[in-house]
Amino acid sequence: MRARDRILDAAAEIMRAEGIARATTKEIARVAGCSEALLYKNFADKSQLFVAVLQERAPGLGEVLAGLPDRAGSATVRQNLTDVVRGGLDFYLATFPMAAGLFSDRALLDAHRARLAELGVGPEQVNTWVAEYLRREQSLGRVTPDADADSAASLLLGACLQRAFFARMSGQDAVDAGAEADRLVAVLCNGLVRV
Repeated sequence: MRARDRILDAAAEIMRAEGIARATTKEIARVAGCSEALLYKNFADKSQLFVAVLQERAPGLGEVLAGLPDRAGSATVRQNLTDVVRGGLDFYLATFPMAAGLFSDRALLDAHRARLAELGVGPEQVNTWVAEYLRREQSLGRVTPDADADSAASLLLGACLQRAFFARMSGQDAVDAGAEADRLVAVLCNGLVRV
């Protein structure tokens, strides 16, 4: 296995268990079986490593969203949004423990925000992709023309984040993503999708 993959695996393991704030590059390198120098050859800093863990080692929200706008007109709106919710629930449930620690350390949070800006990524992108998908569906006449795509994306993804938070707070490591997705999408689609 390549050093980069070992580092990502170790970082994901430690960040899931301890959160990003407590995951040191020294400990990640130790678990990966490499030096910190090798870690820094592969990743400029811990924020870049965290983004890579989210993109490459977290459950598939990125995979679902990557081509979502291009799925407009395919399958049904309900099915496409159900896929988004399932991916969102899995992603937020897996990553909530990693990211929550960011908010306990102001300097780390500020550094992470700055790094995300440099990398051109951030959590708001998920909403952007879903909203763009909904706008494309509007142009095809499959979503009501007066629907606010940005608000619908926020409601859908915000519900995923909230469900993951509630599950983690109650000690659950999983949720019934299929049932949750069906319920959430049904409520949203009742006011959004043309029959």
